[in-house]
Formats: sequence, structure tokens, C-alpha cells
Amino acid sequence: MTLDDRLPDLVDLRLYVTGATPASARAVVNARRFCETHLSGRYRLEVLDIGEHVEQATADQIVAAPTLVRLAPLPLRRFIGDLSDDERLRRSLDPLHGLHAAGAHE
Repeated sequence: MTLDDRLPDLVDLRLYVTGATPASARAVVNARRFCETHLSGRYRLEVLDIGEHVEQATADQIVAAPTLVRLAPLPLRRFIGDLSDDERLRRSLDPLHGLHAAGAHE
């Protein structure tokens, strides 16, 4: 069973970045590439700059950037980094994988 088979019809993701830095740009490109490759047509990706959305970042307990948050399906999952490691990202987003997968943070 693939990651595509295990996830619901819509995966809700929020990516926190810090301004127009190279790491932020890489994270946005990598997140979009990952979503189109593995979740095509079944995801919503919201990109937020921490500096412009301080209250939301605080509510989501963001302590580093870039951070990708899977809001749905539950449980909430976080992946910190530029999202360049496809396999670690797949494991952290997989709802059937252990809660403390490499690269995943609760």
C-alpha cells in the first residue's frame, strides 16, 4: 500500500517560512514538488511567513522554520527542514507510520 492509498481525499498542509531566504524558497519548491508527486489533486498547501503571521505560528507552536505542518488528517504532524529528503517527508506524513518517525516532530 502506498502513501497515496493511506491518505484521505484531502491532506491539509501549512508551511511556515521566514521571509525570502534561500532555505524558505527551497522549502516552498520542495513542498509543492512533493505534493504534486505524491498527493496530486488531494492537498491544500498554505504557505505562511512567520514574521507576517506571528499569532498563527504561535498557535501552531512553530519553533523553527521552515516547518511543514500536516493539519489533516489527524494526528497533527510537523516536519522541520527544507523538505529535500523525500523519504523522510513521506514517512512523517504517513498516518500509519509511528508517531516519532525520523524527521517528524509532535
